[in-house]
Amino acid sequence: MKKEKLVEEGYNKIASKYQSERGSFDSLIELKQFAQLLSPGSKVLDVGCGAGVPVTRFLVDEGFSVTGVDISEGMLALAKKHVPEAKFIKSDMNEISISNNSFDGLVSFYAIIHVPKEKHANLFKEFHKILKPEGTMLISLGRTEWEEVAEYFGAKLFWSHYGREQSLSLVKEAGFEIIFEEVRERGGEKTYFILAKAKK
Repeated sequence: MKKEKLVEEGYNKIASKYQSERGSFDSLIELKQFAQLLSPGSKVLDVGCGAGVPVTRFLVDEGFSVTGVDISEGMLALAKKHVPEAKFIKSDMNEISISNNSFDGLVSFYAIIHVPKEKHANLFKEFHKILKPEGTMLISLGRTEWEEVAEYFGAKLFWSHYGREQSLSLVKEAGFEIIFEEVRERGGEKTYFILAKAKK
């Protein structure tokens, strides 16, 4: 089975169960740093938005115009209930059909780690195209190189990521200027965060 299909079907199966645990991954500090770099009313794309909480909800409450993208219909059904003010698109993040220079900000939490790592370089380039000049991006990635298919909340899921140094290099090569990059512990797990601006 195609890895992306595995992720889609897996999250469809565990959507509600996963959401009940999602609060343990509190990234409010990073989100506030991101929000401070944007003007009120800015357009923000939440890639891999899941059930819409806490990230999409936070962004809408901050006064941003938010569009969420997710591969899982099950997750999107929850997101539409949790954040009715946002717009949602069902799509594989590698196949998003969005105009260039159309968003002021882009976030992606705990989602890129489910994309085959050989696609990450192109994904970051697409993120750069989607953002306006000087647009802001905040993403979470894995801190070490790893790839696995494993059981998660009773469903099979796929993970894939490079280590910190290679991921950082790919983000820079895609045209981003780094504001900060750091491994931080969230919910008992260490996550690699990158906050960056799109150079044009």
